Amino acid sequence: MKKILPLALLALPAALVAAPAVNWVSRVTMTPIGGHYMGNPAAPTKLIEYVSYTCSHCAHFVGEASAPLRTDYVKGGKVGVEVRNAVRDKYDLTAALLARCGGPAKFMGNHEALFANQSAWIVQVEAYDGNGAAKPTDQIPALKDIGQKTGLYALMNKRGFTNAQLDACIANPQSMKQVLAMTDEAWTKVKITGTPGFTINGTKVDGSTWAIVKAALPPVAR
Repeated sequence: MKKILPLALLALPAALVAAPAVNWVSRVTMTPIGGHYMGNPAAPTKLIEYVSYTCSHCAHFVGEASAPLRTDYVKGGKVGVEVRNAVRDKYDLTAALLARCGGPAKFMGNHEALFANQSAWIVQVEAYDGNGAAKPTDQIPALKDIGQKTGLYALMNKRGFTNAQLDACIANPQSMKQVLAMTDEAWTKVKITGTPGFTINGTKVDGSTWAIVKAALPPVAR
């Protein structure tokens, strides 16, 4: 006769299995100032990146640092990374507003796509800036015109956004307010000297390369 084990014993192995570790990379939230924070909200180390989308050094940093930051620092919950704007020009402002389309869930993908394709759309920005054609003078129509004629809308279309959605992102007053507030903070309060700029737990990092930022972060446990 087959012996029937008590239900408590049958359930015991499952109870002893540890819960899977949280992958904090998938948690992106908006901070009170309007930045986008990736990682454990209780992370002991918090890195803030101040970026400009028309900055080639920023594109280089994001291309070099994004993967190791995710894998070695953010994933395990020890470091949280927040992206904030330090806008330098109207083209940068256009890109910053477009990066916010789709909310926090879409931000990091938009952010990295804008930098990964920067060399392509910046050529169109330069052509647009120097073509001498009449351009809208009011701010929102001017930013929409930039987006439509410099490849920024086309890039975002590939990410699943319609032109109507992109127009709405450009015209969003709350997004504008947040981007400009972060810009003011970067240049006048934190007093970054250029982009990208960084703070770690509120202390400004003296340098703008991944090697310098990495050295200022806590060592990675192996």
